[in-house]
Amino acid sequence: MKILLTGAYKYTEGQLSRLKALGADFLYVEDEREELSFDVSAVDAVVCNGLFLYNDIKKFKNLKFIQLTSAGLDRVPAEYIKSKNISLFNARGVYSVPMAEFAVLGTLLIYKKSFFFRENQKNHVWQKNRELFELCGKTVLTVGCGSVGSECARRYKALGCRVLGVDLYPTENELYEKIYPLSVLPSILSVSDAVILTLPLTDETRGLFDGEMLSHMKNTAVLINISRGAVVDEDALTAALSEKKLYGAVLDVFESEPLSQDSPLWDMENVVITPHNSFVSEKNSERLFSVIYGNLSGFLKGDKAE
Repeated sequence: MKILLTGAYKYTEGQLSRLKALGADFLYVEDEREELSFDVSAVDAVVCNGLFLYNDIKKFKNLKFIQLTSAGLDRVPAEYIKSKNISLFNARGVYSVPMAEFAVLGTLLIYKKSFFFRENQKNHVWQKNRELFELCGKTVLTVGCGSVGSECARRYKALGCRVLGVDLYPTENELYEKIYPLSVLPSILSVSDAVILTLPLTDETRGLFDGEMLSHMKNTAVLINISRGAVVDEDALTAALSEKKLYGAVLDVFESEPLSQDSPLWDMENVVITPHNSFVSEKNSERLFSVIYGNLSGFLKGDKAE
């Protein structure tokens, strides 16, 4: 069995030793953002992030297994993978906790006007602000109720919020008051104070939050996007924010990254911008290796059983 690892994950010597003990032949490339110069037709499994944005998956003629180091599935040719019955795993659960913590932080940054006080501190200004909001008692909606959405729900619920969900495939989840189908999103937006986007980027969700959808949100609502930038129409969002049709936004992802220096979003007082950073945690490496090792181990055992 040949398994290709890429620099999308930085393996320690100890981790590589554990993988090699599984009994497979491991190959390694540091930069997956280049076209591979060797024959990949005999590769059985790949652990990567964006490898197939730069390499034609059809050249991997023996491919049976892909483990992504990202939670999103939008960087691989999903239809081709499905047609070839290739097993595809993402990093589900690895980044959920830091992303959920980031969502709560973002909401509070807006509600408590933290940047107002930070600016005053920098300028040695003592000035009260009487326009702060409480999070407790607010209605919070997560659009996407998977691992990240559920961790968001857990934290907002603990802070005394009413938590609703909208999902492509709604199921029962004790962390939510109720999870609704995507078809009723406009009506749920109209009662939500904070809207957290955690859904995957698909043909169905691309541009979902356009001008019409944003118009259903309260003018006191906060939008937090920690999913994918293309879920939101950036021009429509910019217009809604500049016209005070939304109270604020916390944006970690954008249609095009890095965000253009000319974007008006940079200068808006009611916007928090971070550089696709919400997933970062000192615990990610350990969690991700556990996922990689577990799924590869299962794949190899299954192959040997056959």
